[in-house]
Amino acid sequence: MNAPSSTIVLERQLLLQLGDRLKRLRKAQGLGTVEMARRVGISRTTLSAVEAGDPGPSMGTYLRVMSVLGISGELALLCGDIMQPAPRGTAAAQSRRARPVVQVLVSADESRHQVQDLQSLALHEEAVRLLRSDPALLHRAEETLQRWLLSDNARSSDLWKEWQDVLAHGKWRKVLGRTRRAQELRQASPLTAVLPEKIRQSVLAQVRGLKKGVLLGDALSEVAP
Repeated sequence: MNAPSSTIVLERQLLLQLGDRLKRLRKAQGLGTVEMARRVGISRTTLSAVEAGDPGPSMGTYLRVMSVLGISGELALLCGDIMQPAPRGTAAAQSRRARPVVQVLVSADESRHQVQDLQSLALHEEAVRLLRSDPALLHRAEETLQRWLLSDNARSSDLWKEWQDVLAHGKWRKVLGRTRRAQELRQASPLTAVLPEKIRQSVLAQVRGLKKGVLLGDALSEVAP
């Protein structure tokens, strides 16, 4: 099984940060979730997914939320030619001045357990991806869960019983969210048993890189610690 893309954790972190920013902007503008969802034309469930940085909602949905909050112009910068090289033969292209370099530092905040949450989320997203492509792995997770239930650990039994329902009906969104319950479920998860060591180590390496900080610009590079 192939290791995940070297940017999967970075992409997930960017979505989480976008969701957090949209939520802060909504609150700063005094908009409740009911009114915001009405203005955007989506359900409160979809709005919650957007503000959680969920990759499920379409790009169009994210754009509509940004538009209502008045920041769609930022996306317009990416869609236009402003950041593109000047056309060949123009004065700008022949200029000897060094073109400006724009770099953005992306990192995760360790002080608020953000790194641990991101790592857990990324590992579970990879596990779910594998389960969808190989149903045999689902049986392995179910067998692991059954062994745990037979151990009669009262502290985790409620979470394990909830996992039975998740595995039986493929309720992956329930464990891939940013709610407190989703975090608790991931802490008592049987999905760790289905992840090959190669994939696990790839995700952990990406998280370590993000802890240092990643510079986005003309090239992708890690910032030295």
